[in-house]
Amino acid sequence: MEADGGWTSPSELADYAYCPRSYWYRRHPPAEGASASSNDRRRAGERYHTAVLGAERRRAERGAAYWTGALLGLGLIVVGLVGLWVWGI
Repeated sequence: MEADGGWTSPSELADYAYCPRSYWYRRHPPAEGASASSNDRRRAGERYHTAVLGAERRRAERGAAYWTGALLGLGLIVVGLVGLWVWGI
């Protein structure tokens, strides 16, 4: 994974981490250019990566507030069930 001159840039590392196949094709482009089917596969790969990264971003944005609310709700359910059991309401 070395760029010309023996150094690897941070953007190359990010490209490789994002998609090793994309990194390889960027460094070894076909001499005759991209075919129509490879362009279709490239677009499908971009859609896949966009969907996966979007899902991860939404999960990260929910963050602590989401889990705090979920745990408080679960706690209320448990307290309610214990109250029913203890007081027979």
